[in-house]
Amino acid sequence: MNLGILFLLVNATGSITLSELDWIADHQSEFSRLDMALVFKIGLLIDEGIIELDCKLPA
Repeated sequence: MNLGILFLLVNATGSITLSELDWIADHQSEFSRLDMALVFKIGLLIDEGIIELDCKLPA
């Protein structure tokens, strides 16, 4: 997975899955300063309610 592509996907759909958040958490030590700025932006958008957590439960 690529953080830049994930950021664009999250902005386009308005939601982020828990598995995508797990991937961010697992790889944050590998991120550059620019990547961390994208992560902070995703966090701010979640806090503002623009991006929602997509946590669908299986049927």
